[in-house]
Amino acid sequence: MISSIFEKTKPINFIIVLVFLFLFYWSVQFYLLDSTFTDIEIVPSMMVLSILLFSVFVVDFIVKRNKLTGSNSFAILFFTLLFVVFPETLSDSNAVFTSFFLLLAMRRLLSIKSLKNIKLKIFDAGLWICISSIFYEWAILYLLLVFAAIYIYDPKNIRNWLVLLSVGFVFYMILYGVLVLLDETSFMKTHYDFAINYDAIFPIKWWSSLKLSLYALFNLALALTTFIHLGKAGIGKVIVMRLIALSFIIGIVVNFLVTSENTNAIMITFFPSVIFIVNYLESIKKPKFLEIILIASILVPILVLATKL
Repeated sequence: MISSIFEKTKPINFIIVLVFLFLFYWSVQFYLLDSTFTDIEIVPSMMVLSILLFSVFVVDFIVKRNKLTGSNSFAILFFTLLFVVFPETLSDSNAVFTSFFLLLAMRRLLSIKSLKNIKLKIFDAGLWICISSIFYEWAILYLLLVFAAIYIYDPKNIRNWLVLLSVGFVFYMILYGVLVLLDETSFMKTHYDFAINYDAIFPIKWWSSLKLSLYALFNLALALTTFIHLGKAGIGKVIVMRLIALSFIIGIVVNFLVTSENTNAIMITFFPSVIFIVNYLESIKKPKFLEIILIASILVPILVLATKL
């Protein structure tokens, strides 16, 4: 039943996912985080929620445009379900904005494979990553993805590497100009200090650490399965999946580096995780087994979350 709904791309799929995510966002705010109407600032919260909902469309666009999966809606389904697995990430507005801008960067980065307007795509991807670093300074590590893409697709053109210098210059000038207008020039020094809060990382909370470790191992297993099945898919698809795998690894590292009592950046790993999950589901040939997995994927996170409310 579930597979029959999401096996094809239909408007109803977006309605189901968006309505659920809308209701789940407010449920987390009021029940899991114990917030009240007086605690919540409506305008900022609506802005965060709008970015979150729009991210669903961006994920679907990237997946369809780059043919990362088949013509189904499993990607947006599991992108939403991962919020049920990690509901605490919805309390961190910086995670929502960082994830959104990294999705925009990934959109441009994956399109480099067409070998058209490479320098423009490198510039766009680099600039979006720099913008995401305004919310988490360690997000700047995602520039390693840009370096990897250049090295893979067109390493001999020196101008491709020089584009990244122009990205850094343009971003610095724009950000500094804005900060001067806001009289907040100290932001550059205080924000981009790249400090690691060891007191927040250690001692590690056993539940969150166990969940994160299982999540990482689960995606590692799915990634290996995906690469095995892609053996005959052609080098082009394999290269794209390598970039997505690198994106996941960087995301785990960034999530670790920005860990504190008020931050939870695991959301930035949701997109690569979704690609691995959907590629595995598409390799399942038995419809009944697929249906069982889909039902379990929906019920288990909801039941685990219910025990915490």
